[in-house]
This record gives sequence, C-alpha cells and structure tokens, in this order.
Amino acid sequence: MRAVDDAAIRAAAEQRFRSERHYALFEYLRSAKVIQALERAGVRVGGRILDAGCGSGGTALSLAEESDCAVGLDLDARFRGSGTSLAREKAVPNAAFVQGDGTRLPFRDGSFDLVFSHSVIEHVRSAEGYLAECRRVLKPGGVLYLSTAPYLSLAGAHLPRLLLPLPIHIPLGRHRAFRVFVWLARHAPWALQERREANTFIQQAEQGLEKRDDLLELVTVRRLSAWIERSGLRLLRQDRHVTGFFRRALPGPLRRWAERAPFLQDVMIGHVQCVLERPA
Repeated sequence: MRAVDDAAIRAAAEQRFRSERHYALFEYLRSAKVIQALERAGVRVGGRILDAGCGSGGTALSLAEESDCAVGLDLDARFRGSGTSLAREKAVPNAAFVQGDGTRLPFRDGSFDLVFSHSVIEHVRSAEGYLAECRRVLKPGGVLYLSTAPYLSLAGAHLPRLLLPLPIHIPLGRHRAFRVFVWLARHAPWALQERREANTFIQQAEQGLEKRDDLLELVTVRRLSAWIERSGLRLLRQDRHVTGFFRRALPGPLRRWAERAPFLQDVMIGHVQCVLERPA
C-alpha cells in the first residue's frame, strides 16, 4: 500500500475503534505513510519482514505487498478476525500471522531482513528483552525500524484528552492519571474530547469492564538511548519530532534548547523514530 489517501485515512481513523476489522483497515490505509517514513529513513522495504507487535494486522498486510513475505506477531491475537479476513479481501497471499510474545519470539536466529516495531516497545514487560529478541531474529546487516513516544508527551501517555486540554498526567503522574480517566469514562464521559467511537475508556466503561493499563514501560528519550546502547544494535538514524503546539509556541533557539533538556524533551517530543542495524 503506497498511495497516501488522507481523506480515507481520516475517515478510517474516526471509525477505527468500532471493531478490530475497522482498526485493521485503518492500519492498512495509514501504512502508506509508514512506508514513506521507512524509505525516508533509508530503510529498504523488502525481503522477509516481521511486524513485531502487529495489532489488528493491517500494517503487516501492506508490508507483505512490498516484500517477499511478512509475518505479523501479536500477544493478543487481535489479527484473527481482522488481519486474516482483510488479507483474503486484498488478495495478499504472502502474509502470515502468529500469536506470540515479543520478548520470546518463536523464530530462528537470523530469520528476517527487516523487523518493524511501531508503538510497541512501551507495551512490553521488558524493553531490553524485546530489543534483544528483535536483534536475534534479524539477519546480519538486517534493520530494525523502531518508533515510540516519551510517556510524558500527549501521544506517549496513551490517555484520552479532556475537553479542557490539560495534561494532567504530568502533575499527577501517568498511573494516577490513568485511574482518573477510568473514573471519568464511567461517571463523566462528557468531560472527554473523544467521542465514544474513538474512546476505548468509554466503550469498556459502558460494558462494565475494567480498563487494563497496557503501558508497561515508561519511555523517555534517555531510557530509550540507554536501551539501544545495550542492545548490540547499531543506531543508523534517529529522528525526534516535536509536537505542533511546541513548534508554534516556542521560538527556534528556545525550542532547540528545550529539546535537549531532560524532562522537557519528554514532554515536547511526540514521536521518536529509530533505524537500527544488526552488525554483520
């Protein structure tokens, strides 16, 4: 999937939480932007690819269209009723899905040319264990594309947003803020920006379910750098993307200083992309 259709992506984004099938279609459409980002970062999309945390499976299907084969792996097997059916609909025969743990990958050493990891490392129980497994299954000279977000940023907090846009996870702490949003979803959903269709907090509250906090690793820019340094992977490129609010609000010199300051950088940076290579 290479053609970027912004209108279709926006429409799919609004519907993505209705079902796993809707989310898989959103991932598939959005993947055109992901592939562009990979290529801008100098990553060749081809050979054997592992999507190590594939969610509903839409991105794995798109990667399969550009490669010899792609395998999507996820702990919760969300792909079973979504990625597999979308693969049939899109006639993608070289995609496969496996249920498994990213910290114990069920593949032989050196099985893949490219491992793709988008917004996964913050959801595993051991970031270092996950990186070690990604390195193990890469061929020598193979590439890991890793993207994540610092947990103090709005994107990295993985929380809904209040009607009054206050980042309460910063003064309260991420875990306490999570409990606040669970309570609001149950008792005052009107206080949240996202509508029910785009808010799993509200959906689960209406079903009487207890929302599970799946943010298991609190990513910071410094922690991420330390994990990478100890992983045995070589960092080829890292891009840090400051959120639009801070790009507009801070003059250039002040913004560049803040981007290098501990704590401030973790609030301002909403997306980190890394290209890592397993040394030959």
